[in-house]
Amino acid sequence: MPDPIAPATKGHEGLDAGSKNPDSSRMGKAAEHLVAATCIIGSRAKLNVSMALVDDEGIDLVFHKRDGASTIAVQVKSRMSDSAPLNRGTFTANVRSETMRPRREMFILFVAVDVHAAGISVCWLVPSSEFVGRARQDSHRRYRFSASMKPESKDQWSDYRLSAAQLPPKILHYIDWVDGQRRHMMASLASTVPQTDPL
Repeated sequence: MPDPIAPATKGHEGLDAGSKNPDSSRMGKAAEHLVAATCIIGSRAKLNVSMALVDDEGIDLVFHKRDGASTIAVQVKSRMSDSAPLNRGTFTANVRSETMRPRREMFILFVAVDVHAAGISVCWLVPSSEFVGRARQDSHRRYRFSASMKPESKDQWSDYRLSAAQLPPKILHYIDWVDGQRRHMMASLASTVPQTDPL
């Protein structure tokens, strides 16, 4: 039985096994550029975005603040509004375990794209550790994401649901959080360095 979400688009990681549709790959890449542009414009250029040249780590976009050093890495999973699951009111996606190594600065972004408006209709930005802790794995060890498209939904992913306008400030918030964690760790390391008397 074919995977019911195979025709939908994936992020830069690639298509589901068995899918050879080149249009899906193009639409997935376009969705990544849409996310990048939305965040740059929505932050009034406070955010900058780099795109991965190699996707073996499952990273599609790397965000950082202008003149800042801290970054967050984002794996993008996109679905188009004319796909069957979205028409049924559910966003579904699989994330391969090979590309899912949870860490503080890594996030998964699930994006529903309105193909008629050529914009983001809704998205979910999930910290990688939270995603691994909540998502179930299928028989292929892929993590399964399934969220309701209904605004009033209170499913397990509703706390991570964002509009297009809410995405840029949320990414800025997470970058500041990662930077704070980094500074705290550096301060803790500095406090444990043994003090020696000067010669």
